[in-house]
Amino acid sequence: MSAVTQDTAVSTGRVARAFIYLLLILFALFYLLPLYVMGVNSLKPLQEITGGNMMALPATWTLEPWRAAWSSAQIGVQPTGLKPYFINSILMVVPAVAISTVLGALNGYILTKWRFRGDTIVYGLMLFSCFIPFQIVLIPMAVVLGKLGLAGTVPGLILVHVVYGLGFTTLYFRNYYAAFPTELVRAAMMDGAGFFRIFWRILLPVSGPIAVVSIIWQFTNIWNDFLFGVSFGGTSQPMTAALNNLVQSSTGVKEYNVHFAAAILAALPTLVVYVVAGRYFVRGLMAGSVKG
Repeated sequence: MSAVTQDTAVSTGRVARAFIYLLLILFALFYLLPLYVMGVNSLKPLQEITGGNMMALPATWTLEPWRAAWSSAQIGVQPTGLKPYFINSILMVVPAVAISTVLGALNGYILTKWRFRGDTIVYGLMLFSCFIPFQIVLIPMAVVLGKLGLAGTVPGLILVHVVYGLGFTTLYFRNYYAAFPTELVRAAMMDGAGFFRIFWRILLPVSGPIAVVSIIWQFTNIWNDFLFGVSFGGTSQPMTAALNNLVQSSTGVKEYNVHFAAAILAALPTLVVYVVAGRYFVRGLMAGSVKG
């Protein structure tokens, strides 16, 4: 009887597991359906989209919509393709991610291993900055950029994203370094190591997991940002602003195949980042959650 009961339990467990997997597959297919629609229609001539089924595979495969979306042809003042804006986004994202990550690591190091009077207040204010909506800082940031002469430039956008992202990176590194043994830092101090030597030789080598979290978070937020790019970009707007300009510039019949291709091009970098380093994101978040 016990063997029969055990076999029944095993069979029930397999059925339940198969049902869960089937349900997850259905959810994944439903979630990926918009990407499928964008992908197949970006490879069709426009006539197939306007006069056919958007779910069907292309009858005539073409890469012309992708060339048109990427093209940097000049119409009026603004280029219509994404290529120059893609370069602007790269020039903006890489320095902004690097600077905010390094500054966040230094802040987390100071707030955990070099305590000072009022450090909890400073940390609380930086944590509060994470909850400030984008719209509230538009006018103050515009005034600051104007006084610094950085309005409408890539360095201005870098400054905006560094300032806005510093609260998040500080939060990540502060929580991560809080679980790091303070005795090692004190021992290094007794051996004569200074502030930056301790940071470079002791803290930084073990900061890989949380650095990946900071880089992925900042890269995603900065690359996908639209409001700051439109408000402060001027002639140096990022790719998200260019995507909006491309859609709005279409007159008469909408070129949906070009728009789909442009949307995929705009989303591709963040997709690649998550595919390559997505598993490290969860590991990094959990790394500092348990002390010891």
